[in-house]
Amino acid sequence: MMLSSSDFASASWELVVRVDHPNEEEQKDVTLRVSGDLHVGGLMLKLVEQINISQDWSDFALWWEQKHCWLLKTHWTLDKCGVQADAKLLFTPQHKMLRLRLPNVKTVRLRVSFSAVVFKAVSDICKILNIRRSEELSLLKPSGDYFKKKKKKDKSNKEPIIEDILNLEGSPTTSGPPVSPGLYSKTMTPTYDPINGTPASSTMTWFSDSPLTEQNCSILAFSQPPQSPEALANMYQPRSLVDKAKLNAGWLDSSRSLMEQGIQDDEQLLLRFKYYTFFDLNPKYDAVRINQLYEQARWAILLEEIDCTEEEMLIFAALQYHISKLSLSAETQDFTNESEVDEVEAALSNLEVTLEGGKADNALEDITDIPKLADNLKLFRPKKLILKAFKQYWFIFKDTSIAYFKNKELEQGEPVEKLNLRGCEVVPDVNVAGRKFGIKLLIPVADGMNEVYLRCDHENQYAQWMAACILASKGKTMADSSYQPEVLNILSFLRMKNRNSASQVASSLETMDMNPECFVSPRCAKKHKSKQLEARILEAHQNVAQMPLVEAKLRFIQAWQSLPEFGLTYYLVRFKGSKKDDILGVSYNRLIRIDAATGIPITTWRFTNMKQWNVNWEIRQVAIEFDQNVSIAFTCLSADCKIVHEYIGGYIFLSTRSKDQNETLDEDLFHKLTGGQE
Repeated sequence: MMLSSSDFASASWELVVRVDHPNEEEQKDVTLRVSGDLHVGGLMLKLVEQINISQDWSDFALWWEQKHCWLLKTHWTLDKCGVQADAKLLFTPQHKMLRLRLPNVKTVRLRVSFSAVVFKAVSDICKILNIRRSEELSLLKPSGDYFKKKKKKDKSNKEPIIEDILNLEGSPTTSGPPVSPGLYSKTMTPTYDPINGTPASSTMTWFSDSPLTEQNCSILAFSQPPQSPEALANMYQPRSLVDKAKLNAGWLDSSRSLMEQGIQDDEQLLLRFKYYTFFDLNPKYDAVRINQLYEQARWAILLEEIDCTEEEMLIFAALQYHISKLSLSAETQDFTNESEVDEVEAALSNLEVTLEGGKADNALEDITDIPKLADNLKLFRPKKLILKAFKQYWFIFKDTSIAYFKNKELEQGEPVEKLNLRGCEVVPDVNVAGRKFGIKLLIPVADGMNEVYLRCDHENQYAQWMAACILASKGKTMADSSYQPEVLNILSFLRMKNRNSASQVASSLETMDMNPECFVSPRCAKKHKSKQLEARILEAHQNVAQMPLVEAKLRFIQAWQSLPEFGLTYYLVRFKGSKKDDILGVSYNRLIRIDAATGIPITTWRFTNMKQWNVNWEIRQVAIEFDQNVSIAFTCLSADCKIVHEYIGGYIFLSTRSKDQNETLDEDLFHKLTGGQE
């Protein structure tokens, strides 16, 4: 029989609370006599008095097992919470141990809040690890077989190696560090040497409460020795887009706590960069962040989570070899002379790894005449049963459109065709050794994508046109301040690919104990003999051999960003009205519908054209409205629809960040954009 609240007020009843005793294995039940008008704080006080053990109970709170929620509003009465005699309550610490596998495959063990929402918990974790911009990272619960190695055929397997765990247990994330790594002021002392990423010893006091001693900090800020080819072969490698979609199913919900999501004490999770917009990377403050980002990029390439050409794989291998050599070498300590610091500062202004390009330094720049490009290029449109034949035309690139004419003399008349590149996909089609500099454009039209190939004659022409296409796809013109840095980025990447640009011969020191299979994906390693692979990596290494450590990591990140698939997170979905499953690619500025069987993009929708998006929770369907009465709806098959919804809202939230150094994150806005409640 249900009792009314007035009956509750007059009547007292028995409530059993299970207590997590910190020093004892077993939980104990404590029975209390309570009434409905007792508030949660009063219940906890009664509980502590009855347990009668003198210790600090301040971190303890009540967890309601059936409702799967914390009772954190201590001023609420039991009636208001809905707690009755049948409630199963657990009195347990809010901070518990968690093992986190970092992008560099190192595991750290630290104390984390299981009662705060994951967005806040990740922010606290990043403060301990000294990683700024925590909003770019999140926690991923991998599928059950992620940590298990593949079974070997031979039974004579050695005992598994016990994992090397960096224990930061003495670091309750409750005590706030004196300076939040999310922000810094121009006057703050640099925390790291900008050339080689070592902690500047005099500023180690900056870590204060943080358990990161210089030694621990180096473990996080320096690259780990490469894994053996055998270990690499045992790691999980996605073979198809559907496999890649499965990897993304485990992102935790940022708006709920770890406990609410069933995470256990001392469970192992992955800490990863979730959003591919790396804001304001600065070697003076971000040695750990840059290194972990480099490691995430490195593993994505080695495990083929992202595709690249063989030529690109060799550049990545050369940079890895260079970075691992510098990380091992004690000589890295001697790099810091002023001119090199200035060089890295200068390189960084180009290397700003902010995908959307910085804001214009000079407001006048954007209102002057918009520059245009005009040149002879070759064009090809793929049609069935026709061999690839490129035809030369006179091209003019202005604003965000390309027009082409039969020849230069006809440019005042009507063009053969005008291509509007806003919202298109731009894919490099380059082989430097074969002197092929192509640009593949996928231009959205009503019923899908138009495919157009352009072919340039040389590096400089390619860099200018490619940069213009990339900006135009984002709705920007060549007057934007990010155009020149984009051209330079493309040129620097092409030069790394150009094997003949450096003629130095590898010295005996250069070839020290290289195990070339450690630096390429297992599939690439199988194609080549070891000696042949080593020679090709060393050849590519000549182009990067003079780079300081941090610059090499930034170059690696930048080269990763220039890959066509960069920043795409895949989900298996079923679009409304469709009879088959498709892949949805979510990026920092667009959604792409991809054919699951062929991997070919079908349609692209830009976030800039999005009017609203929401979730119908009853049928678990995400619905999005765009300009020009375009609307789409899909159900998510490989993950919960909340994960996809949070990704979209998260990217829109990150696009609101600005370089105001004193700006604090608007956590409420994040939850509003990602929560899915209208």
